[in-house]
This record gives sequence, structure tokens and C-alpha cells, in this order.
Amino acid sequence: MRSFVLRQGRITPAQQQAFEAHWSRYGLEFSDRELDLDALFARPAPTVLEIGFGNGEQLLHAALHESARNFIGIEVHRPGVGRLMNALAEANLDNVRISNHDAVEVLEQQIPAQSLDEVRIYFPDPWPKKRHHKRRLIQPALVELLATRVRHGGLLHLATDWAEYAEHMLEVVDACPQWRNRAGLGSYSAAPEWRIQTHFEKRGVRLGHGVWDLIHERT
Repeated sequence: MRSFVLRQGRITPAQQQAFEAHWSRYGLEFSDRELDLDALFARPAPTVLEIGFGNGEQLLHAALHESARNFIGIEVHRPGVGRLMNALAEANLDNVRISNHDAVEVLEQQIPAQSLDEVRIYFPDPWPKKRHHKRRLIQPALVELLATRVRHGGLLHLATDWAEYAEHMLEVVDACPQWRNRAGLGSYSAAPEWRIQTHFEKRGVRLGHGVWDLIHERT
């Protein structure tokens, strides 16, 4: 099980320089040892994990507006990681750590059991062609793995602008007994106030795409 198929994008000089200037502050090196989250952030606080944060718009907003929480972002594409690190440094934020590694391996090896208060996965690649559905991130195995890492009462928040993928997500998470759909089985949730409309989402809305949010609570 892997969380992505790597599509390399062009990295700008500023994004590359961010790794040299800011990785020691924000970067989370991959290892096979569990993290001590309180030590990682030098404070005890609720921890939110965002998988596939793209260019980091949402994660930056969350770090600014939910300052009492700690955030871990996972993104395999270096341009987005570099962009976010530059933005975090400019805002002088210290409640975010970033992994540039496969999310499944990070979850399996580094995230302690029942240590997360929330997991956010916004607009993952829908892989619309049927032969590519096996590449989709939201699958039963991942949903079950997340349930082992989120504390009881914690949240799993998904969002997509691809209708068929929304149906797939809903079916997969509703079928996992460790998660309770806050909106009721088979139903979507209204977009919560903590999820902003990113540049990517605005583009989809202009193209006529709908947007579906799913919020499930760890039982």
C-alpha cells in the first residue's frame, strides 16, 4: 500500500532554497522510530495530520488560525513543500512539521497509536479511469490504519470535487466500524469553517464541479 504515484513538478529556485534554509526548522526526517509528538513541537497540544497538502494553502491557514494545535503535513512533491516552508518562515510559525515522504510509511512507522486528534485529506487525486482506481488513496486498508492512529473521539475529514470518488470515499469510510459518520450513514457533511476554499477548489468550482465533505468520528 502506497499513498501516492509521484509526478515530479518543476521546482523554483526559491522553493529549492527553502530546503536549505528552513528544512532544519520544519522538516521531519523519515525513520522507523515512533515520534514523541510533545517533544517534536516542544509542547503538548492536540495534533492534526494533513495528508497531501499540495501547495500548503490550507495548512498555512490552519496553523495561523488554530494556533493552539500542532500540525503535521505530509506531501511528496517538493515544490509544494518548499513553498509552504517559505510561507511558514515568513509568518514565523512553529506549530507545523513537514514530511516529504510516503504517508503510509510515516503512519506505520512514525505516528504513535491514538496520538492524533484529526486527519485531513483534501482533494486527493481521483484517478478517474477505472483501471487506475487501485491507485486511489482512500481505500479500506488506509482507513483502518488511520483508525489506529486517531484517538477515540478524533476526526477524519475528507473532501473531493469528483462525484464518483466522493461516493467511493463514503462507501469505504462508512463501512469501517471504527468510524461514525457525523452526518449519518450515506450522508455528506457541510463544509466546516476550518476548511478554506483553496485556489485548487475555486478553479474546480469555476469549471462546474461540486464539492463533497465527509466528517467521521473515531468510535
